[in-house]
Amino acid sequence: MPSSPTRDLTQGPIARTLVVFALPILAGNVLQSLNGSVNAMWIGHYLGEAAITATANANNIMFLLIGLVFGVGMAATILVAQSMGAKDLQQARRVMGTSATFFGLASIGIAALGYPLSRHILNWMGTPDAALPLAESYLRVIFLAIPLLYLFAFVSAILRGAGDTRTPFLFLLLVVVLDVILNPVLIFGWGPFPAMGITGAATATLVSNAISFVAMLLWLYHRRHPLWIGRRQLHYFLPHAAILRALVVKGLPMGAQMVMISLAMLMMMSMVNSYGIDTSSAYGAALQLWTYVQMPTMAIGAACSTMAAQNVGAKLWQRVDGTATAGIWCNIWMTGLLIIPLVLLDRHVLGLFLPAGSAALEAARHLNHIAIGSFVFFGVTFVISGVVRSTGAVIPPLVILAISLWGIRLPLAKWLQPWLGADAIWWSFPASSICAMLMSLAYYRWGRWREARMLPTADEETVATPAEIGGQPPAPVCALRRLHQPDAPSSRPRACSHKA
Repeated sequence: MPSSPTRDLTQGPIARTLVVFALPILAGNVLQSLNGSVNAMWIGHYLGEAAITATANANNIMFLLIGLVFGVGMAATILVAQSMGAKDLQQARRVMGTSATFFGLASIGIAALGYPLSRHILNWMGTPDAALPLAESYLRVIFLAIPLLYLFAFVSAILRGAGDTRTPFLFLLLVVVLDVILNPVLIFGWGPFPAMGITGAATATLVSNAISFVAMLLWLYHRRHPLWIGRRQLHYFLPHAAILRALVVKGLPMGAQMVMISLAMLMMMSMVNSYGIDTSSAYGAALQLWTYVQMPTMAIGAACSTMAAQNVGAKLWQRVDGTATAGIWCNIWMTGLLIIPLVLLDRHVLGLFLPAGSAALEAARHLNHIAIGSFVFFGVTFVISGVVRSTGAVIPPLVILAISLWGIRLPLAKWLQPWLGADAIWWSFPASSICAMLMSLAYYRWGRWREARMLPTADEETVATPAEIGGQPPAPVCALRRLHQPDAPSSRPRACSHKA
């Protein structure tokens, strides 16, 4: 039998294990950003401004749809990681099956609703008339691709929960390579393929994700992956009520964070736009730079969440604390070492995103000097939030984010403008990031996150069993455990004690 591709994150040196586990996540984030840049180049340079406007509007909808289930994917990752840490493979498969059913049905429903409503959605967004036909053609194909995008992201998240970041990276690399190759082929109609224009760009996304997703499933089957659900285990795809409830109840607050961040960025952009084209283009250039600056933080935070969850499942609380400490220091070093050259060479780096001789360059350098350091503090918050969420404590990180964005950043950016002008917007970034970091550290130190649960315990589930409701004595604890492990190997009968 091939060696298991999963990684046991409950053993080995914490810092080294964390970094090795996080590197493929970081590489995947870089790949996705580069892929988006290459696609934008083909469309923008060869199909014109209307085409790039069309894809921008359609991609905003796609990112929103992906964000809607982002939190559910994170909840599934944590559940699988806890199960793997507890060495409960049956529970991990049960999470896999329930999650697959949820993502499959949700994605098909969204595609079925979105395809005929594409033009109405784009009209509601205020898409310019010149770009509307192109955007509709592009978005309709994207809606057809949604099931593949959802399921690919879901399987990747499950594999990361099992301790495997290498496999998702390799198949994401396949997606990117195929997308980069197919974009010009389908846009311009090279070889036997017809010229499809902007629809070809969306079709390239659909085809590349389809090929990679099927290849990933074949790989899981061929390698006899521990989480692969075979023909004799199809009952795992029947939704398990407690797991489904956890996916929704725990996942929605995590997904809400993405929505909250997006809305706050829109509010900030409206303030920036009021200062004219030079300031808005300077801010746009800085945002392009910051996309790459926060990648180490996102990778380390995601790795910390999975690693902490496995150790929570194994009840190794000392390693959970060690994961938080290692994640904070890794973030400080990786983000800090990236920020230093970007500040020293910012004239050249920001110049990559602005026209030659642009008057916005000095404004971009100025705001970058003020705000870029905030990503170190943001990284600490992201790491702590990932560790805290690994137990199922999802509401406090959401509240902290809401306070830092809507209670600190946006009010400071707005109310201080009469005295500081546009600088009020830039200074709101470090101010809110420092406050968020302090609140997160305080909750980590004094909060009750260690007592949170993703799923109810066996004892809790005996409280309202049908036997008790009917006036009968509660089921024996060991019988309840067998209900939760229907395919567990049989053993000799043993005495059971009733739970009083």
